[in-house]
Amino acid sequence: MIMTSTSFATIELINDPRGFATLWLNRPDKNNAFNAQMIRELIIALDQVQGDASLRFLLLRGRGRHFSAGADLAWMQQAADLDYNTNLDDARELAELMYGLARLKIPTLAVVQGAAFGGALGLISCCDMAIAAAEAQFCLSEVRIGLAPAVISPFVVKAIG
Repeated sequence: MIMTSTSFATIELINDPRGFATLWLNRPDKNNAFNAQMIRELIIALDQVQGDASLRFLLLRGRGRHFSAGADLAWMQQAADLDYNTNLDDARELAELMYGLARLKIPTLAVVQGAAFGGALGLISCCDMAIAAAEAQFCLSEVRIGLAPAVISPFVVKAIG
């Protein structure tokens, strides 16, 4: 059996010939924090998964100690200097990612270790199932700095029930 891998700068998509794929958040040096590039790459990878009829299951994982620390603080600081429309475009792209994962035609499982903060909690909430290590921590960390988790909240609320 030969596994195939699609490498991006911030993620990795590995297709197993047994009919499943593993989508890795791959910025362990940044605790897999999201930035615009990671969001774009995740959208592309999910489109590839959606278009692959041989896949029956998707695992979502994070390399390193943490699933994901949420948004990259350097990216957030840059966003503070952007105009309204550019920030709106970023929010729409994040929403496209969340909807793409939530509407994937195959079952999804998030495998969580360490931190799962902010947008990471949104990604997990978009999956059909999640399994977490005993030390995993979940939070909507953006509320601590006065930001509403507007894009991810609908998915989190739906997952909680």
